[in-house]
Amino acid sequence: MLNIFIVAYVLYTAVSLWTALKQIEFVKLRKTLQPSILNEKDFEKAGDYTIASQKTAIYATIFDMFVFVFWISFGLVWLDNITADFQSWQKAILFVDGFIIFNWIISLPFSLYSTFILDKKYGFSNITVELYLKDTIKSSVLFLVFGSLVIGIMAWIIDSFDLWWIYGFVFIFGVIILINMLYPIIRDKMFDKFETLKDKELETKINNLLSKVGFKSSGVFSVDASKRDSRLNAYFGGLGSTKRVVLFDTLIEKLNHDELLAVLGHELGHFKNGDIIKNIAIMGVVMFVFFAIFGNIGQALFDDMQLTKNPSTLIAVFMIWTPVLSFFLMPVISYISRHNEYNADKFGSDLSSNKNLVSALLKLVNENRSFPFSHPLYIFFYYSHPPLSSRLERLGYKEEL
Repeated sequence: MLNIFIVAYVLYTAVSLWTALKQIEFVKLRKTLQPSILNEKDFEKAGDYTIASQKTAIYATIFDMFVFVFWISFGLVWLDNITADFQSWQKAILFVDGFIIFNWIISLPFSLYSTFILDKKYGFSNITVELYLKDTIKSSVLFLVFGSLVIGIMAWIIDSFDLWWIYGFVFIFGVIILINMLYPIIRDKMFDKFETLKDKELETKINNLLSKVGFKSSGVFSVDASKRDSRLNAYFGGLGSTKRVVLFDTLIEKLNHDELLAVLGHELGHFKNGDIIKNIAIMGVVMFVFFAIFGNIGQALFDDMQLTKNPSTLIAVFMIWTPVLSFFLMPVISYISRHNEYNADKFGSDLSSNKNLVSALLKLVNENRSFPFSHPLYIFFYYSHPPLSSRLERLGYKEEL
């Protein structure tokens, strides 16, 4: 059984490296050709950033392979032994927390490099060391308190029920829904500064737009995202009564009213087309399949790794192989998502105007300095949104692409 998992992980690593190399090769060639959408300087810079990011991803993927070997060879056995004297739920918390913290620490150099070297070099990251430390401490506290609680409950479920994977799925799926409901409130209280819009004319226009499509929210807010990142974005956060419209301050600064309404029109397209419910349903199905697989893994896998089969090792094994399964399922999910994005673009352009949405997308790609083209294989595996070049083409953008 272990051999099957090893082959799957090696295949996952090989395909990840191959797609990254194909992306680098593609972008290197494309950026030497006629610039499109971006001006010549920004086109080349966006290409350089994409290549640098992919090289970092290659190193991280290779490193992850060594970490994988460490865990299945003796790392999990070591954690299992040093937590052997604790009660099941206590052992699970110590074991899984230790597993997650160790992975976080050894992968920290990649995170620090991306945030403080790569992103700052290309003008994306505005975050200070002080803010980074504050964010890290707050995230760690949330994880240690609430994450540990979830782990403890999950361990109790595994111990208490023969069909633990069904009850475990229901519990974890419920936790994810709760997190999505509380996300805007948590961000507001602990990480970001949410403010009602100072531009009351814009607020009125947005509320009129929301009313037009029957979208009820708890308010329209601006968030000080620029203290961390210079990229532009907007999102609808929360579920039910916690739903709110959140605009990055960078977006408000760079887009005019009509362009902002076109961007929100696109997001409302997801609401009107039922994409949010569809995404939750897809996530539920995928999670159920994952729980079914790991809930029915026999003792042989644990024997091969010289592990005792208990809640702690089950959860850790689940966490090790979930990214592998997700990677090979993502092309199907991403294909559906890209289809939904095109439909949301159409809804947004119909709600506002084609011209306004095209203008907004052009500003987004210019301000975010996103390279507008990618290798088809990379798109197949990683793109939940179509490349901006394709979206603009669908909207009738006439520049030669």
